[in-house]
Amino acid sequence: MGILPILVLSSLLVALGAALAFFWAVEHDQFEDLDFPAFLPLLDDASAPATGSAPDRDARPLGAPADAVRLP
Repeated sequence: MGILPILVLSSLLVALGAALAFFWAVEHDQFEDLDFPAFLPLLDDASAPATGSAPDRDARPLGAPADAVRLP
């Protein structure tokens, strides 16, 4: 039972830390615009590189035996 006061105090400190973090976030306008970030993945970025690429011709196919690889 001696651990109970330590657990109560530590839980109060954690709750106080969470409250301070929440009020800091509200004060620094972290919750100002909640709608626009949801649309960011939908915007088209012309400078982004293409996601697909040609397969490497020298690589052995998946599941091919190890002796199928030609060494120089």
